Amino acid sequence: MNILVTGSTGFIGRYVIPELLKQGHEVTATARNFERAQAMPWFDKVNFVACDLHSTELDPAAFFEVPDILIHMAWPGLPNYKEHFHFENNLFESYYFIKRMTERGLRHLCVIGTCFEYGMKEGCLSEDMPTTPCTSYGLAKDTLRKFIEVLAVKYSFCWKWIRLFYLYGEGQSKNSILEQLKSAIAKGETVFPMSGGEQQRDYLFVEKAAEYIVKISTQTYLQGIFNCSSGEPISIRALVEEYLRKTGQSIKLDLGRYSYPDYEPMVFWGDNEKLKKILRNRNESTD
Repeated sequence: MNILVTGSTGFIGRYVIPELLKQGHEVTATARNFERAQAMPWFDKVNFVACDLHSTELDPAAFFEVPDILIHMAWPGLPNYKEHFHFENNLFESYYFIKRMTERGLRHLCVIGTCFEYGMKEGCLSEDMPTTPCTSYGLAKDTLRKFIEVLAVKYSFCWKWIRLFYLYGEGQSKNSILEQLKSAIAKGETVFPMSGGEQQRDYLFVEKAAEYIVKISTQTYLQGIFNCSSGEPISIRALVEEYLRKTGQSIKLDLGRYSYPDYEPMVFWGDNEKLKKILRNRNESTD
């Protein structure tokens, strides 16, 4: 299949592209920065189109042929979750791009969502729960999904909404906890300030998340919302301590230096039963 991937040079996109190529798909990749894309190991294996999907001066949909599947991951400005540009700019720019592609005949759409759509709910979060986002980012993503549901009625396309929880791996934001830890160790610091570390999150290795995204996206019979998660919570403190054990590094943790975020519940993780069913079905079909 021919698959168009937006946000191809982002943290997730750079891993999704190799997974698609490994599965034998023809890939058209797009991102704003040509030089950044050119540095990717997959650059010569895809059709790359430099395009700013959030430009107000052009119709980005006009840059592309209609693919068999569109995987839309482009979303600038993260991790500034509270900033209003998420719903003032990103929401509508993504919507109009998707709308124009569906007007031209797109039949299979996959968009990356976020666990922030659930809001302050505690415990195991399933896809059928009502969404109550409390951040600008979560609100914008949740609204885009609702827009797409209505749009699909008019243009008769199949849509998938993949909610990511927490990812880690090479290339992630420097503001993430593990990247800050790595930076502190590299600088020779002896103390690492952090929160109390008791908050529990659902973490997934980015390469595994890319594998799951591709498996969900390319199953054209699927539609709806899918949690992309491990299904197992881990405390931030345990995550940090596990990294130190695995790498043989040593640094004193200054626990409680920072307060807990006011936009996240203390304990939550993703119900991944739908994901596991897809993986079982996929494995059975290839046996």
